[in-house]
Amino acid sequence: MPQWGMAMKEGAVNRWHKAVGDKVALDDVLAEIEAAKTNGELVAPVDGVLASILVPEGEVAQVQQVLAVIALAGEDPAEVSGARPDGPVPTVVTGTGGPRPAGGKAAPVVPAARKLAKEHGLDPAAVAGTGPGGRVLVDDVRRALAERERAAAAPAPSSAPSAPTREAGADRPMPASPVARRTAERLGVDLDRVVGTGPGGRVTKEDVEQAAASASASNGSGAVAVAPVGRPPAVAGQRAPMSGMRRIIAARMRDSLRDSAQLTLGRRVDMTAAVALRTALVADWAALGAKPSYTDLVVVAAARALREHPGLNAVLHPETQEVELLGPVDVGLAVALDDGLVVPAIRAADTRTLFEVAGESQRLAEAARAGTLGPDDLTGSTFTVTALGSAGVEWFTPVLNPPEVAILGVGALTDEVAWDGDTPMRRRAMTLSLTIDHQVVDGAPGAAFLATVADLLAHPHRLLR
Repeated sequence: MPQWGMAMKEGAVNRWHKAVGDKVALDDVLAEIEAAKTNGELVAPVDGVLASILVPEGEVAQVQQVLAVIALAGEDPAEVSGARPDGPVPTVVTGTGGPRPAGGKAAPVVPAARKLAKEHGLDPAAVAGTGPGGRVLVDDVRRALAERERAAAAPAPSSAPSAPTREAGADRPMPASPVARRTAERLGVDLDRVVGTGPGGRVTKEDVEQAAASASASNGSGAVAVAPVGRPPAVAGQRAPMSGMRRIIAARMRDSLRDSAQLTLGRRVDMTAAVALRTALVADWAALGAKPSYTDLVVVAAARALREHPGLNAVLHPETQEVELLGPVDVGLAVALDDGLVVPAIRAADTRTLFEVAGESQRLAEAARAGTLGPDDLTGSTFTVTALGSAGVEWFTPVLNPPEVAILGVGALTDEVAWDGDTPMRRRAMTLSLTIDHQVVDGAPGAAFLATVADLLAHPHRLLR
């Protein structure tokens, strides 16, 4: 079982792509793994034959637990089927930045990046990686593809490639996001017959729902009522098991509340100037390259404030009771999904412009809902921002995202009256809710951090620097 981030303790095997007795090649996708707030792929570390599967689909396994055994060339699969390696499992199977097998010369490549490269006929070994240890990320492949397109002669409009389609008799299934696969299983849709509209022809959840609705209409049965994925049916007295993601999130939230001393501080923030600034920016957002939201303003303000208050940009290692202050400010942004939520990270948020943060948060949110986020997007956040203002919630008590020691909740914008001497004035305001781990952070440092964030939002032009 791979480990994506320090807080990951277990994961669920959603689907095996190979069966016992199948030949496998280096970097073949063996299985889909679902952990708390992330989906990823388990890839083969070597060529061989899949001798045994030790953890079946739907089962949960601990990090580093052996999931399957591969027989190497010259080995009898029957003899090694029950073998378990002594010592650490090679981290190449994780797809999260571990070393390559002994003797490998290629830079490590995340599975999603390798898949994207293959879909476009690009050799991933030729792509310069910017991830840890030179790891090739999805963004690296996208940049390489863009450079290739710029280098090539511009095609005539009539020669633009059409959307990928499934040909009759094709052996290779269209790529599909994990959410799309679960939706297809629930609705009884054959993925081989669905045309994908995602990147590289990837089948998204929306494609599956559209296919189900079209099939229903053609059968004269009317529209299909699509229930949110992973939620129990809205029928009194009926029970349904939680999805793998929901179970893991539930366990993590219980662990978070059990293992930390959570204290939530609330502060009203004057957003009058921020509302005026965002209104001006949105009016000309196309020329600026991004459309910043109020949450984007808070993310930038929080990231800049963490420079002055580094004690909140930290993680707690419960096994050793050590606090690690972190250098990078990688802000996790909670994104709600039908079957839970994910927290992709905006890297180096304190060094990015407001428009860069807005563009990245939009990209991550779209990828999260399409099910195309990879482990590199979902690991390594140092501080989290979660917003419920769009749902009309004015304040709440966010639960810590372990091992982080602080999380900031963003409430709804409201109108209120402020006083300038004896003169009443209308202003826009919101409540920020900061939850801290009182084991690590006291109330006074937390309040000081909130004061810095509030001051930046009250004078938002500082966020444009």
